[in-house]
Amino acid sequence: MHSAAIVFEQPRKLALRRLALTTAEPSDIVVESAFSGVSSGTEKMLFEGTMPAFPGMRYPLVPGYETVGTVVEAGATSGHAIGEQVFVPGANCYADAAGLFGATASRIVLPGARAVKIRFKETEEATLLALAATAHHAVCRVSRPASLVVGHGVLGRLVARMLIATGNPAPSVWERQESRRDGAEGYAVTAPDIDRSLRHDVIIDASGDVSVVDLAIQRLYRRGDLVLAGFYGERIDFAFPAAFMKEASVAIAAEFTAEDVQAVLALVETGRLSLAGLITHHSAPSDAASAYRTAFHDPDCLKMIIDWRKAA
Repeated sequence: MHSAAIVFEQPRKLALRRLALTTAEPSDIVVESAFSGVSSGTEKMLFEGTMPAFPGMRYPLVPGYETVGTVVEAGATSGHAIGEQVFVPGANCYADAAGLFGATASRIVLPGARAVKIRFKETEEATLLALAATAHHAVCRVSRPASLVVGHGVLGRLVARMLIATGNPAPSVWERQESRRDGAEGYAVTAPDIDRSLRHDVIIDASGDVSVVDLAIQRLYRRGDLVLAGFYGERIDFAFPAAFMKEASVAIAAEFTAEDVQAVLALVETGRLSLAGLITHHSAPSDAASAYRTAFHDPDCLKMIIDWRKAA
């Protein structure tokens, strides 16, 4: 069995390749992909070769952890059935490339336990499930609600929506790029240099920009919390005196959990959380090189989707 897949051959070199797939086990499912999201954070670092090294990382690799599709084969012990719609958070099923994170392919083999059954009215919005779960994880990282979110990309918008969806007051949001300050739903977005709001008990950074750390710490109340929700390729440091005087805490929100995913599904199901309006661009797999450039460098692109239904 083979699959078309986006492959990072080496840093800054991308191709659409046909790859051999590993044989499915009884606990596995085979998924025919419909949509894959492009991450402008971790995938950009993988593409540029700036991702910190960790076990299993090598080129060529298949990126992606935001794919939705249909189960076309289901092993006897997989826990799934043919025809189900599922979210695929990654896979390692390729004979000639690393699965890192491995979901941006037309056909995927993965353990059934990793796939998430979904029921979305707009199927492509399910590609945002991982980011929404990341937002939920960040919101729940400390015991108090955040009143300031830094960054109004997809993750920042989801953090702001998540705070409101979980019954908290609407936060303020900082965004340095003017073109990204629109699209707010029930909260205000402003530039950090003109924001004159009060200090905050909890600030969540969803920008992935290490330069905001000092400014965020300055805006904390004494014993406030700064939650780092992005993925930072650069070393993070900050001026100690300001943090010392505030007795500030810096918390890291790492990978989301299965509980975060289920919480997001429940919020979407009840209508308390909307994932609408966050997907701005679409591309056929054959135009992947252009699509990834847009996703990584165009500030007007919130979320790029690779549409596998348009595969040649």
